[in-house]
Amino acid sequence: MDYQAFLTDQQLDSEYLVTALKWFKPLGDEIAVHHNGASNPFYVGINGAQGSGKSTLAAFLDFYLSQVKGLNVVRLSLDDFYLSQSDRLALSVKIHPLLKTRGVPGTHNMPLMNKTLERLKEYGTVSIPRFNKATDNPYPVLEWPIVNSPVDIVIFEGWCWGTRAQANAQLNTPINTLEAEEDALGVWRNYINEQLAEAYEPIYALMDYWVMLRAPSFNCVEGWRIEQEHKLAARTAGVEQSAIMTDQQVKAFVSYFQRLTEHTLATLPEHMNCVYQLNEQRQITSTQAEFL
Repeated sequence: MDYQAFLTDQQLDSEYLVTALKWFKPLGDEIAVHHNGASNPFYVGINGAQGSGKSTLAAFLDFYLSQVKGLNVVRLSLDDFYLSQSDRLALSVKIHPLLKTRGVPGTHNMPLMNKTLERLKEYGTVSIPRFNKATDNPYPVLEWPIVNSPVDIVIFEGWCWGTRAQANAQLNTPINTLEAEEDALGVWRNYINEQLAEAYEPIYALMDYWVMLRAPSFNCVEGWRIEQEHKLAARTAGVEQSAIMTDQQVKAFVSYFQRLTEHTLATLPEHMNCVYQLNEQRQITSTQAEFL
């Protein structure tokens, strides 16, 4: 199988292919086996902290399952369901100013997400939402890709995809400067927690198989996220880049995700079918696969 097109598209070197063939090809084989026994599209959820490589893993599985296994794959990202700037501005006025910034639970279009995932179960035409991070708004609906043939595999990845709500008592103490200074009363973090429980957790039930790329700690995420932003800037060079962040902006941005990232790293593995443990260089050091 010629993987060069995949490596070129994802801006990867040959070292990634060595990792993918060792760790992710067996995962693809496992997913294909599970799909063979399913009467409906098989849904795969992927969790990973920002910059952990979850989007690239999803892309590899898409490539492998479609090109090698001959399956019809639809790949989705939690990021593609972000609310528009104007919708988030409305939330920031109504509930809390921090909701103006995309990322946390509560800043996604959950009815659209649920509708999209449910419609993929059926044969018919489905528009797949896409979000433009360079402009911080969804692409126009007419530019969304269309799926109009039966789907075998749905891959859905996201930084907090699969994360459960915290106990209310855990929300009382701020965990960083952002929470202490800009959410002193806990309104923002309590709203996020409520959204997780009420809007996100019910949709998790649609997933048939769960995968996690587990970062060693939150401290690694900042550097990974900066690297991710640099790649986004390179990919969008020459076009509108109004929402591309500087390194300092990224550092401020990731503080929005600290609470749930740390909570996810501590609690989510027990809910996963397959967990890849990463080191600080994002290399996989071990894997644990147990089937729920």
